[in-house]
Amino acid sequence: MIRQQRGFSGPRARTPEPPQPGLTARIAAARAVVEAVTMARPVDERLAADLSLRDPRLDPRDRALARSIATVALRRLGTIRKALAQRMEKGLPRRCGALEWTLVAGAAQLLFMETPDHAAVDLAVRAARADAASAPFAGLANAVLRAVARDRDAILAASDPLDDDTPPWLAARWRATWGEEAARAIAAANRCEPTLDLSVKSDPQQWADRLGGVVLPTGSVRLDSHRPIAELEGYGDGEWWVQDAAAALPARLLGPRAGLRVVDLCAAPGGKSAELAAAGASVVTVDRSAERLKVLAANFERLKLHADIVVADALAFDAPLFDAALLDAPCTATGTIRRHPDVAWLKRPADLAVLVKLQAQLLDKAVALTRPGGPIVYCTCSLEPEEGEAQITALLRRNPDVARSPISVGEIGGLSQCLTPAGELRTLPFHLWGDNPRRSGLDGFFAARLVKTG
Repeated sequence: MIRQQRGFSGPRARTPEPPQPGLTARIAAARAVVEAVTMARPVDERLAADLSLRDPRLDPRDRALARSIATVALRRLGTIRKALAQRMEKGLPRRCGALEWTLVAGAAQLLFMETPDHAAVDLAVRAARADAASAPFAGLANAVLRAVARDRDAILAASDPLDDDTPPWLAARWRATWGEEAARAIAAANRCEPTLDLSVKSDPQQWADRLGGVVLPTGSVRLDSHRPIAELEGYGDGEWWVQDAAAALPARLLGPRAGLRVVDLCAAPGGKSAELAAAGASVVTVDRSAERLKVLAANFERLKLHADIVVADALAFDAPLFDAALLDAPCTATGTIRRHPDVAWLKRPADLAVLVKLQAQLLDKAVALTRPGGPIVYCTCSLEPEEGEAQITALLRRNPDVARSPISVGEIGGLSQCLTPAGELRTLPFHLWGDNPRRSGLDGFFAARLVKTG
């Protein structure tokens, strides 16, 4: 146990330390973690403000480092906090400023990254000293993190993916919904580094060979590469875009083809719209976020694809009836925690009811925008049945002019374990698992295909 020093009366004047390489990134990472946990602010949003606006001169490598530290810290937050608590006999000191989050960022590097122990500890101590409230406890930070480094193997051996690194409310839901074994498999998958999947315009095998990847049964190309995306062959020429293999499936369920007029509601960032446009469909993309649609437009320009882009609230959008509709509804996104670990800490149980109500309204809107006989695909990247299976059951109960159009196993690459008895798509993070975690798993996704009958 690490004992806190007593008798300290307050901060003393101290000589400012010269800037230390990597220190700004570590401070930014700690701030991103605390705001994700306490303010529900996404990591990327915090880092964009912290690094781009406060210090536009920051080296791109430091930007990447800050994101890596924050991501790892949130992915293993329960394990880290338990390890720190076990090594502080009296708990955190009162009025210690950013000390806890400085320790969390330092422990993330010690336990899960390839940072040398001395560098992780030294920079954490410097970060503690840089904050007036935590500066008096820099010695405590040094002692606690050295103890974490010393006990690394024991800490990792005792860590549990479901009970430690999954928020309790989610762990309870997953146990109730999927059962103990599946809940543990979901949590274990979420602790792994995410996959890198590409949707390609044509010839997946050729691009897998050129980029050193593999073609998945669904047709996506999966890579091992850690190189920046923009440096990979084919990026600049618009031959492919990054999209999880599960997320690539819903648009294909519409049978996109030349001449098919499709509305994509809540379309940004646009991977599904790209699937539709690449197949020749005439696509109208609708999203309420002008900023997100700017990203979509830039990606379509790179891909040399076309879509009619509309900034609008989908519920207020109106147009002549479409041949087909795709709705990727706003959701808790609990199926993407492996890719976005902050989601586990951003969401709260109360969020679910609000989103479920909105999803039902959007589903009704998608039906209203589709011509009779036209297909509608509804999907969410959520593991919660209220946002998936239950939404479809409720829609069919309230609207007799809609029917299921069951998905066949052949439409999803033969992945029979991802097809429900009702003919709906349900992927879980541990599906498509193999010996290499970097090439294993899928985002958690739900999709249903419907047809407007009247």
